[in-house]
Amino acid sequence: MACAPAREAGASPVSPLTRVPAADRKAAPDLSGSGLDGRAVSLAGYRGKVVVLNVWASWCGPCRAEAPELSRAQRDLAAEGVQVLGVDTDARRDNGRAFQEQHALSYPSLHDPGSRELVRLPKGYLPQALPFTLFIDRDGRIAAKYLSALTEAEVRAVTRPLLAE
Repeated sequence: MACAPAREAGASPVSPLTRVPAADRKAAPDLSGSGLDGRAVSLAGYRGKVVVLNVWASWCGPCRAEAPELSRAQRDLAAEGVQVLGVDTDARRDNGRAFQEQHALSYPSLHDPGSRELVRLPKGYLPQALPFTLFIDRDGRIAAKYLSALTEAEVRAVTRPLLAE
């Protein structure tokens, strides 16, 4: 999987965000497995919350840039019903753990070497480059995808209408 190039101001009018109308949303599979800390992690365990499912790797520059933004979003939005859940695609768990510690991630990450869990996503929602983020509504359906690094403000802008549903 490649690393997506960083967005430059004024570079392109094409938005990295694709919202999915409620009537067209597909169920997200229950991605599950071992977290970076060795404990079980399951997307279904967050049903009832708006989930920001962020796919990353330690070698990805834009992933490193967005990590503090996602941690801030987790801290600031958790009480409103938002949960950030990472999916680390690194081959070695040690790399993911080091990334998690270095960036003081405030959210759990599923370790998915080889993307064995990610391939269960519906057609059109498989990541082609990193970072890649899916927004899952409270009912466990894919409500949006984002094909670039996120800021906390962008997380708020996407989750706000989902929280209001």
